[in-house]
This record gives sequence, structure tokens and C-alpha cells, in this order.
Amino acid sequence: MKIYSDYAGHRSRQILVDVLCLAAIAAWAWLGYFIYTLVMNLADFGVQMEDAGEGFKDTMTEVSATLGDVPFIGGGIRAPFDAASDAGANLEAAGQAQQVAVQQLATGLGVGIAVLPILTILVFWLVPRIRFARRAGVAKQLVKSGASVDLLALRALSNQKLAAIAAVDPDPAGAWRRNDPAVIAALANLELRSSGVKLRG
Repeated sequence: MKIYSDYAGHRSRQILVDVLCLAAIAAWAWLGYFIYTLVMNLADFGVQMEDAGEGFKDTMTEVSATLGDVPFIGGGIRAPFDAASDAGANLEAAGQAQQVAVQQLATGLGVGIAVLPILTILVFWLVPRIRFARRAGVAKQLVKSGASVDLLALRALSNQKLAAIAAVDPDPAGAWRRNDPAVIAALANLELRSSGVKLRG
């Protein structure tokens, strides 16, 4: 596979686009992480609820246990403190649930904000770059293996846009069949140039 074109202008554009796309991917990834951390700050309230509920539950459980040891009235006086302890446990559970909900929301927002733009960039940038690299690699191998100019011209007739072929000759296929050296050389050069490969590359 050949990553960059042999032609300086084309290569410079490819490098510039690669740098811009990688920077955009990094920026969207950072934004997704920033949103994630921003939303996760809301979990602090859940932590405070959990701590308050746990502390209240432990205190009420301790008071209930202490008063439960009082003779004659211990059993009856424990009930309200046990109920208060249950309320503390419910507050603790609510705090934990709030933290889980915030984490799920933060993850969903962070990933959602980052992934869609990154996937879009990859589709419109990386896929064509891979296609170019594969095509340039094949063209480079053809040149290295000493493939004839005729074969490269035939590939141009198959691969190039009609407007580009017509600019070489009004009847490029006929010229190729007649073995016109000037047209064949122009078609071969058109194929190599579009593949980013120089004949001496």
C-alpha cells in the first residue's frame, strides 16, 4: 500500500487533510470527554445523599440498639428509630441510584457527542484515503514490475472519468486500438498521475 502521492502538490493536500481530520477527531473526542466530566459533576449530589443517608441510618440504628437495652420500655421505644433507620437506608439507596443514572447519562451524552462526528469524518476521509492507498500501491507495483505503458493505458480507459479520457483524444479507445504511442503514453500518465505514482517513482 502507498499512503501518499509522489506529486508534491497532491501529497501536500493529502497531508493537510490528514492533519485536519486527525485534529478534528481529537477535538470531538475531547469534547465528548469534557461533556462526560461536566455531567458527572451532578453525581456529587448523589454522593452527598448516599453519605447523609448512610450516616443517618447508622446513627438511628445505634440509638435504637442503645435504647433497646433499656429495661421494660426498650422494645417499644425502638420502633420509631428503626423506622428512621429505614428512611436513612432509603435515602442512601436513592443517592446510589442517582449516581448510576448520572453516570449513564454522562456516558450516553459523551459517547453520543463524540462518536457520530468521528464516524462521519472516518467515512468521508479514511475510506477514500484507504482506497487511494490501495490503488496507488497497485499502480506502484505495476511500474516496478515493468508493466507496459499499454497496460497502464488500458487501466486508464477502465478507471478514469470520461471527461479526462476525452481530453486526451476524441477517440481514445480507437487510438489505443491503433497503438497510437502519444495517446497511449498520455493515458498511461493519466492513470499513474491519478494514482499518485510517477513513472520513475
